Amino acid sequence: MRSNFEYMIDHPNIGAQELRRLLLSGLIRYAGNRKLKIYGSLHCKSGERMKKGNRVFFNDENEALEKGYRPCGKCLRKKFLEWKKSGFLDKVLRHY
Repeated sequence: MRSNFEYMIDHPNIGAQELRRLLLSGLIRYAGNRKLKIYGSLHCKSGERMKKGNRVFFNDENEALEKGYRPCGKCLRKKFLEWKKSGFLDKVLRHY
């Protein structure tokens, strides 16, 4: 599901009412950790523990992947294993 809402939102830069509106409307469906470059479901226990200052929101998984985020190994296990198997991790590690 693509919409006209296709940009990453920093949690510290959005008010509580606007965040609630976007969540209820389904325009925010995933959260990510800016420092770790990991995204996952809004209900992931790992994501719930992250600092607000590191949290970003996405409309869909493609948006997160396009921004260089990888799937969470806990809440998106199958997609994480597919990502890992794709060799993307090897490409990233070669740059370091």
